[in-house]
Amino acid sequence: MGKNMVLRLLENGINVVAWNRTLETVDEVVPFGAIKAESVPDLVSKLETPRIIWLMLPQGQVIDGVLSQLSPLLTPGDLIVDGGNSYYEDTLRRYNELSQRGLEFMDVGVSGGPGGARNGACLMIGGSKENYLRIEPVVKAASAPQSYEHLGPIGAGHFAKMIHNGIEYGMMQAIGEGAAILKKSPFNFNLAQVFNIYNHKSVIESRLTVWAQEALSEDENLSRISSKINATGEGEWTIKTADKLGVDVPVIKSSFEVRQRSKEEEKNFSNKMVSALRGKFGHHKVHI
Repeated sequence: MGKNMVLRLLENGINVVAWNRTLETVDEVVPFGAIKAESVPDLVSKLETPRIIWLMLPQGQVIDGVLSQLSPLLTPGDLIVDGGNSYYEDTLRRYNELSQRGLEFMDVGVSGGPGGARNGACLMIGGSKENYLRIEPVVKAASAPQSYEHLGPIGAGHFAKMIHNGIEYGMMQAIGEGAAILKKSPFNFNLAQVFNIYNHKSVIESRLTVWAQEALSEDENLSRISSKINATGEGEWTIKTADKLGVDVPVIKSSFEVRQRSKEEEKNFSNKMVSALRGKFGHHKVHI
């Protein structure tokens, strides 16, 4: 996603100094105008102050490790943007730690997968109004039309993205279960044909049903798709947060439990459908 976002920013007139833990990826964007940084110190040295550094990293220890390298090299007023899917409580902790150094911090939940990063993502933004105005030209360039919003103070962006992904769990599970019923029905449906009609002005028309139709067109039996559905954290965080707030979330909780059980199951068509969807929008590894 980071590489695709760099390409989109460059196409929209944003100058980018790019660093990645795998430098070969940086080499792929240099021909399009990116300036290559060989290391974190090199990245910092090549940016004018006050700097804006946008991170697209996995949540957890990875981003904490990069922040521990990065923050001592920065100067007060520099702004770090976490564009990964971090847990909002971790975002609040990082904000407090970085603030003590005089550094600015924002959170941006990014939806749309690698394709969205390349062609225009949906961005959910948290942080101060002042910092939002600093990065607005960047988020406008990175997003699809009318697909970014400043939602509130620090943590609001990642909170909204967490709930987005919790909703996504339930929607994908319903699609998987519906596809499994269609497959078992007495009507010998062409499942790709059914989902194609779902994708033309029906109530459930969506990007997810489009991706379901694509996957079924490629292989109606999803024979090379794994029944094991990985979970990357956001669904579990949504359930944990809902419990704290006293909100009942039976659909999201059930869909998360299905993912947990899927590790023990084989040849479950509903699970295969959910797994195929994850492969379509996020390029997650889903093949047997």
